[in-house]
Amino acid sequence: MSSIDNKPASTWFSSDRRRLIIQEYGIFLAFLLLAFILSLSNEYFLTPGNISNVLLQTSINGVLAIGMTFVILTRGIDLSVGSVVALTGIVSASFATTSATAGIAGGPYPFYVALAIGILVGLACGALVGLIVSRFAVPAFVATLGMLSAARGATLIYGGGKPVPALTPEFRWIGTGNILGIPMPVILLAIVFAVSWWVLTRTRYGRYIYAVGGNPHAAKTSGINVTRMKFSVYMISGSLSGLAGMMLSARTGSALPQAGIAYELDAIAAVVIGGTSLSGGVGRVTGTLIGALIIGVMNNGLDLMGIQSYYQQVLKGALIVGAVMLDQKRNQGL
Repeated sequence: MSSIDNKPASTWFSSDRRRLIIQEYGIFLAFLLLAFILSLSNEYFLTPGNISNVLLQTSINGVLAIGMTFVILTRGIDLSVGSVVALTGIVSASFATTSATAGIAGGPYPFYVALAIGILVGLACGALVGLIVSRFAVPAFVATLGMLSAARGATLIYGGGKPVPALTPEFRWIGTGNILGIPMPVILLAIVFAVSWWVLTRTRYGRYIYAVGGNPHAAKTSGINVTRMKFSVYMISGSLSGLAGMMLSARTGSALPQAGIAYELDAIAAVVIGGTSLSGGVGRVTGTLIGALIIGVMNNGLDLMGIQSYYQQVLKGALIVGAVMLDQKRNQGL
């Protein structure tokens, strides 16, 4: 019999072990508890149709939140993702519309052209923010707040303040299509999650991200190009914002200039609720995904219960504050 088996039962339930279990599995247990409570509150919650609806509602925020995770892990923040969603959505849609007034001359173009344009626009927005933050040492809050306003203005200028309707069926497929019964937005979220998980847990680049967020001075001393790392994570966030913008336009059938308003709040909430520290260097993309699911399940469950959206905003704000308070206590070693 091993020494572990000989340990008294009290050892298994020590405060340190309980704290470890809560840190490792607390967010997942919270998700299961929330789903259980909502399933008791409404008989329709666990129906296949409603579960599919929850996953669809979560997919766009999940993609944004995963991009936000890369940024927050390096002690940054990206407040511009909502506006970039609107900009990329309306620019890419203009290449995939049959409308003579809203489209680009010669359109509609093949859907992959519109997809490439959307990703490139998001990438450009992220690169600009990354350059300002990494090269000119402008605080991320200020740089991304500026991009939030600039991208929203660019959206209104590009589209003339009007939506882009009549999107082609091929483009709409990424928002309304399915493969083997699984909605395409959910498949895209799964792909983004899998790739991001692999990057953060299995590559040198992922280790460098954690190192930069944990201690940028030590990371620089050890030979990591901190400037380049910070620049790259904003490019990732911008690219995923571009993908999310096209998913939203494809799902709704038209690109709206007011799309994406306050989406950055949901993305940040998912990351923080998922256990990623705002101080950088600590967090997992798995927690972010569960955090996005918690927000999606909570919104859906409260809708089914007939609770007004105003109260949902209050609850979401309380969740964010509570998660940050827990993060501060963990950083203080309490």
